[in-house]
Formats: sequence, structure tokens, C-alpha cells
Amino acid sequence: MEKITPHLWFDTQAREAGDFYTSIFDDSRVKRTTTLENTPSGSVDIVDVELCGQEFTLLAAGPLFKFNPSISFLVACETSGEVDKLWDALSQGGTPLMEIGTYPFSERYGWLQDRYGLSWQLMFTRETTQRITPVMMFTGEQAGHAEEAMRFYASVFDDTSVNVMMRYGSGEEPEVEGTVQFARFRLEGQQFAAMDSARAHGFAFNEAISLMVHCATQEEIDDRWERLSADPKAEQCGWLKDKYGLSWQVVPTAMDEMLASKDRKKIAAVTAAFLKMKKFDVAKLQEVFDNA
Repeated sequence: MEKITPHLWFDTQAREAGDFYTSIFDDSRVKRTTTLENTPSGSVDIVDVELCGQEFTLLAAGPLFKFNPSISFLVACETSGEVDKLWDALSQGGTPLMEIGTYPFSERYGWLQDRYGLSWQLMFTRETTQRITPVMMFTGEQAGHAEEAMRFYASVFDDTSVNVMMRYGSGEEPEVEGTVQFARFRLEGQQFAAMDSARAHGFAFNEAISLMVHCATQEEIDDRWERLSADPKAEQCGWLKDKYGLSWQVVPTAMDEMLASKDRKKIAAVTAAFLKMKKFDVAKLQEVFDNA
């Protein structure tokens, strides 16, 4: 399991979306589906998938949050034909954001929102070490903070780097000269990307897409929580928001094992326990699981 994995909040379609995505991306599979009962959203499905060998968690928990392009997923394609194939599949019922075509940075590229509203950037590139890269767009009040945010995240995690590849120049108004047009950064050895945009997009980061940080110990949970959380009102069930409005989940790896249990009574007991928590307490969750 990667240290940091994207978590996608759907209304009811997590199972459907998991089947759809794993059918169109290579090296993909549905790993596990878990149903949690008696949550604030009622019965919810958690679908763990691998897409291009990378892990994602899909949650079906009601229409509370909507995807928007503030976080998109850049897919590195080895051929132009692969770009076209994925575009054809993802565009059905979706909306183009940048039409597929030739751009200065790629011979074949397109950006779209799929039928669920999730944003994908498809690009032919010869750099395919990590096939899918989460891309954060800093807009609205956060426009111009991309570089600061990347360096902050690099201070929180291990095995990090920041590489600003392109900056806006003069005459690109409303973009601000010197801010980040595109940058790559690494956290826990994984690749992410960021960009600023001062245009009036009308969207910002929200809980529809969060980043799950899998922690082996309580000490690690405490450290990541203390350094990332900036909004006490957003702290609930392992969720937090940082000072840029980005949502994170700080979760114990032990809880993945608990929820993978076939014992419905134990899963129900752990669910009831974590719903009462803000920051997760590993020892208490383990005690509840063992005694259920």
C-alpha cells in the first residue's frame, strides 16, 4: 500500500465507478468492498481499487460533496492511442475542460470531467514511472500559494522534493507573474503536482477528494495530525483540513485490517467507535475490535 492514497466521495456510485475505472485502466482491479452500517449517511460502501497499479478508495456516502477540478488526476500514457482510448471511455457522459489535441507540452493531451464529475488529465509522455499523479489547483483565496503549500507538505512528510517546472510570466494576466504554472513534488516517495490559477473558477478544494495518510503507530498519527490540521471544526472521524483547505484523512493501518474482517459484529463495533472520534486512537479501536 502507498503511504498516501486518494479517497473519492461518491453519492451512491462507488461500486459502479470502481467497476468502470478498473475496466478501462490497465493493471487495475477491485481489491475489496466493505459495507459499513449505521453511519450518519446510513449504509455506506467502501471500495478499494488499484488503477494502473496505484491504490484509490471510493466511498458511497450520500450527496454531501461534489467533485470539481481543484484536484484532478494526470494519467501518463505511453502512446497517443492510449490517450485517445481513455478519452473515448471517460468522456462518455462527461464534459471536456481542455479538448483533446496537440499542446506545447504534449503531442496528445486532454482534460475532462467524467460522468461522475471526477477530473482527469490524459497526456502522452515518455515519463511513465508513476502512471497517475494527483494534481492540486490552488484557486480563489489560495491562488498563489501552491509553492508555499508544496514546501509545507515537504516539511510534514518523508522522502520529499519540490520541483517548480514552469512559472507564469508577464502578460499572462490574471495569472500573477512568478506563481506556479506547473510543478511536481514528492511526498513519501510518491509523485504529486500543483498549479496556481487566479482565474475565476468558482471552485475550491472540498471533502469530495481527500488524501488518506496510512500510519503504522499512534505516534505517527499524532505527528501528522498536529502538523496538518488547521480547522478544528473540520476534525471528525480521522478527517482534517489543512491551512489551504485541502482535506486529509490520518488513519491507522491497523484499521484497514479491522475493516477487512469477515466478522460483521467486529466491523460494526469498530465503526461505532471511530464515528465518535476526531483523531483516531489506535489502542481504543484495537480494544473494541478484540472484545466485540
